[in-house]
Amino acid sequence: MTQTSSTPPPHAAAREAPGFVLTVVPGLLVALAVRILLFQPFTIPSSSMEPGLLVGDYIVVSKSAYGWSGASLPLGRADGPGRLGERAPRRGDVVVFRLPRDQSQVLIKRVVGLPGDEVRLRDGLVYLNGRPLERRPAAAPSGREDGARQFNEVLPGGRAYPTLDRGPGRSGDDTPVFRVPAGRYLVLGDNRDNSLDGRWPSDTGIGLLPSETLIGRAEFVLASWRPGAGLFRPWTWLDLRWGRFLTPIV
Repeated sequence: MTQTSSTPPPHAAAREAPGFVLTVVPGLLVALAVRILLFQPFTIPSSSMEPGLLVGDYIVVSKSAYGWSGASLPLGRADGPGRLGERAPRRGDVVVFRLPRDQSQVLIKRVVGLPGDEVRLRDGLVYLNGRPLERRPAAAPSGREDGARQFNEVLPGGRAYPTLDRGPGRSGDDTPVFRVPAGRYLVLGDNRDNSLDGRWPSDTGIGLLPSETLIGRAEFVLASWRPGAGLFRPWTWLDLRWGRFLTPIV
């Protein structure tokens, strides 16, 4: 009886190799181009942007929203001034950026102060150009163990987003006036008492954020895993927050 084998002979494999390369390599190049130029996923590792973004959220960031700089590249650095095709963030945008003092770290915060603005915090309230932002209590208690209350902060023009506040007397509740110069932004975490952000100088926090460090704008939550889930714990892979899938980021 003649035995057969599913393994192709060497000369057949050699003939198929160019076709395999011509199929796979363009696909990889397209995927790399999309990741560099258009969209990139990130995972939320901390609670500084709660309640809108939770630990374990897997978000999609638009890299074309503000143009491109060295920060846009994987493992890139924002060493030069300016951006290719630069477009300015809007007040209230949730932005992903490289920490200026350590560009290996990628952070996410909300833009509150634009170039030309004067911003300060007093008793936990944000004052923008001398006027306090409206802050509306949430309809229901947050039920959080840390006692933080949820508010909806409202920007001029009506754009609103949820924030958390643990009450007065916390670090960062009272600041000097920040005058935002050209090419810089003041960014804050939505979880105001658990965010090291633009309220602190650049050697300890973020300071006034240079525009060239921006990677892009956070657009939506693609998927979300509950705390404790991990790549190397397969039994947690389906421990999902199904209700957060494809949720826009406000």
